Amino acid sequence: MSTQPSLASLARQFARIGFLSFGGPAPQIAMLHDLVVDRRGWVSDGDFLRALNVCHLLPGPEAMQLATWIGWKLGGIRGGLITGGLFVLPGALIMLALSILYALAADLTLVEGAFFGVKAAVLVILLSAVIRLGRRTLKTPAALVIAAGAFVALSLAIPFPLVVVGAGLAGWLASRWMAAGHHEAAGHDTPTGEGASVSATAASLLLWAAIWLAPLALAALLLSPSHRLVEVAGFFSWLALASFGGAYAVLAWMAQAGVEQYGWLEAGEMADGLGLAESTPGPLILVTQFTGFIAGYRAPEPFGAMLGGILGAALTVWAVFLPSFMAIFTLAPWMEKLNSIKALQSALAGISAAVVGVIASLGVWFAVQILFAETGSMSLGPLRIVTADVTTIDPWVIAIAALCAVIAFGLKRGVMTLVATGLAAGLALSLAGII
Repeated sequence: MSTQPSLASLARQFARIGFLSFGGPAPQIAMLHDLVVDRRGWVSDGDFLRALNVCHLLPGPEAMQLATWIGWKLGGIRGGLITGGLFVLPGALIMLALSILYALAADLTLVEGAFFGVKAAVLVILLSAVIRLGRRTLKTPAALVIAAGAFVALSLAIPFPLVVVGAGLAGWLASRWMAAGHHEAAGHDTPTGEGASVSATAASLLLWAAIWLAPLALAALLLSPSHRLVEVAGFFSWLALASFGGAYAVLAWMAQAGVEQYGWLEAGEMADGLGLAESTPGPLILVTQFTGFIAGYRAPEPFGAMLGGILGAALTVWAVFLPSFMAIFTLAPWMEKLNSIKALQSALAGISAAVVGVIASLGVWFAVQILFAETGSMSLGPLRIVTADVTTIDPWVIAIAALCAVIAFGLKRGVMTLVATGLAAGLALSLAGII
């Protein structure tokens, strides 16, 4: 293994990754592996994979958590703050700039046309995500049942955190059922670890929880518990604890709450935010920052609209990403034993299966909102069914989505190409006066 890197060297390397980490967790994790294992030899391949396995168990963006763990291993807490922070910061700053431009120019004809096309591309992105995750995850009858159950649960308006908990429990029960008759050694699921101490773990957890929740408490004290910014900080703090399965799964809960419960923004604007997040470096969960900005921008009092939006974005980023630092700095000494806890692995498998159903539910909801000009909902017993006037379907959305589908599934192009295609098609239709 090569010489231990300095903090300055870590900062330079991870700042570069922060600006180039497009495309979601898979290419981001590949970039991290190439840097720290293949090229620099700072971390062994075995340690890297074991840490990645634990990051998959945690809520939040696994690539960012892995970057934080790398920094912690190489430079302690300061190293982790540098690597994890620089993995997120460039994308967060770019997303903030794009959110400001969106708020200032979203009513312009050309901008509306561009995002008209992006919304159609988002439909194909979601379809591709369902297919990709389904092939990787739904390999057993139990996984198929859990995915279908998650889809139905969201149709019943069951809160997303309960869906996650139920999926984890179902995954654990399915594993126990399949392993019936096989007994494990007593104490197998009790984690211990070299260099780990229960008191130090508890102290770390309490310290980082206090740091994480301090801005929310301060906002509630200085403003009021019902203020929009406090509402935003509180919601995204809860979301951070249940953000298993990546940004697409979280988006289902965020769309339900941000559009239907709080009324922060509209369904089409949520799709615009996902399109922006797909086009910027960093974790895709930065789509939450767009939502926080728009929420603060539209109800900023006593601040101006722009300051309210920036504060909303900042509180969102803090609420969503601080728990990942807390988790890594608290659990890093236990990494080895966490990998050996089969109950956690089984629960994660159940949650991963449920994510497919969650994304499918989100895709159906988005499709109805984007394809039809007039939509509504109706209750059928416990079911909440989204309805639409079929005479208001937009053929141009279908046309752009079909074009993006050919590019995604026929030409095998990535997300960036889809977003660019949708944007260009929307602009062309706007310039032609068609939309």
